[in-house]
Amino acid sequence: MTAKSLLTALLPLVSDLSRELPEGERYRRLLEAMRALLPCDAAALLRLDGEWLVPLAVDGLSTDTLGRRFKVSEHPRFEALLSSHGPTRFAADSNMPDPYDGLVEGLDDHLEVHDCMGCPLFIDERPWGLLTLDALDPGQFEPIELDALEAFASLAAATVNAAERIERLNNRVEDEHQRAEVYRQASGQQNREMIGQSKAHKRLVEEIHLVGGSDLTVLITGETGVGKELVAQAIHAASPRADKPIISLNCAALPDTLVESELFGHVRGAFTGAMNDRRGKFELANGGTLFLDEVGELSLTVQAKLLRVLQSGQLQRLGSDKEHQVDVRLIAATNRDLAEEVRSGRYRADFYHRLSVYPLLVPALRDRGRDVLLLSGYFLEQNRSRMGLNSLRLSSDAQVALLAYDWPGNVRELEHLIGRSALKALGNCKERPKILSLSAADLDLPNGSVEVAAEQPAAAAVALVTGDLREATENYQRQLIGACLERHHHNWASAARELGLDRANLGRMAKRLGMK
Repeated sequence: MTAKSLLTALLPLVSDLSRELPEGERYRRLLEAMRALLPCDAAALLRLDGEWLVPLAVDGLSTDTLGRRFKVSEHPRFEALLSSHGPTRFAADSNMPDPYDGLVEGLDDHLEVHDCMGCPLFIDERPWGLLTLDALDPGQFEPIELDALEAFASLAAATVNAAERIERLNNRVEDEHQRAEVYRQASGQQNREMIGQSKAHKRLVEEIHLVGGSDLTVLITGETGVGKELVAQAIHAASPRADKPIISLNCAALPDTLVESELFGHVRGAFTGAMNDRRGKFELANGGTLFLDEVGELSLTVQAKLLRVLQSGQLQRLGSDKEHQVDVRLIAATNRDLAEEVRSGRYRADFYHRLSVYPLLVPALRDRGRDVLLLSGYFLEQNRSRMGLNSLRLSSDAQVALLAYDWPGNVRELEHLIGRSALKALGNCKERPKILSLSAADLDLPNGSVEVAAEQPAAAAVALVTGDLREATENYQRQLIGACLERHHHNWASAARELGLDRANLGRMAKRLGMK
């Protein structure tokens, strides 16, 4: 091999060092150049990961080779290559089994005799991995000088080093983008005022300010759509961590297989598709707040791992044994009755108690009286601006309808209703109006429980208490509880609040009445 041919093969790789290429393409070019310089039937680049060798790129080997993980202690040739500081060529009649036997592309027969050589790669004087070459001809590598492979291995190490540096920079950029997005979302949320004047709302705001100044873990409970995430944002804004990020994760939006990765992060190769190291939500929230929405959906396995992190402040990324220390204030939210979940064995008692250091109940919209009109005003103004109207308002009958409705979907339902009704009302106008009024007909609300009760004849109520007093009383209780449960979509906690009963007392009463 001449110096000119060596230079011709290496120059494109030197040029590639300064280019930003996808990792797979960079390694493909590396093996392509090596095969041009050192003719062979198969070549591979493998990264050392603990006691395993992980193929990053192959040329001439079957595609499934990339999915294999070679345990070094089970492959004597790999052990020999890693124990050397330079290139090694194995004798053609070596009795060491070859890891690639049967894997050469386009060859179905088992390989028993062929040429094999390789060289370890070092980065920062530490072993990083291997370059390997295989040939079907037993004498293929005899004329090759090992110095040529060593020279190529040095450039290969530089290529790998450049690729990893670029990857680390890209990861850093990705992290910064994530943080910037978090700050942007947090800024948008903090500008959203918690609107309301009812006693229930004022009590909630007082509690937010009280617990916000502490570092206690908060469990926010309440029906779907009451604004639990907005409450979490307000707690964070009232805390000493307000200048740090609040990171959110909806636990119900991800399958169990991804929740752990999202929470704790992962290292490259931890699972299929994990091409890079990635920080989890805990590390991104370090110094700030982590908000876990729908925490009632977490599996028992994830609960156990979360409990460990909350107790010790230490976590391990998936696929790694390295410990990472984090300082995170946790806020969780759920619309489930977690105490009942614990009693039924679907939730860990120790994790529940760790979450509910400070329980905070967000009142349902039906319990906030005329706050529904204040919130309507907020959403009306949003839609007025979005639609380019001079004015968007409610007629008097629309206000009555809003106050009479039961709001099973709470504030979220109100927000969607206003947006939908405004769009439909505008669509029904022949000309674009300066002032658009929404009527009760535009809102198209179903008859609420208030209207149903008002229309009931008084005789019907009297009829309930005829005959045996105890039996009539129990029948009345069954009807009252049943109707309340229907209105609340069989949410026992919400029904108990409307009936003015403790949740446990309502359960015992329903059991006595044969309703459970």
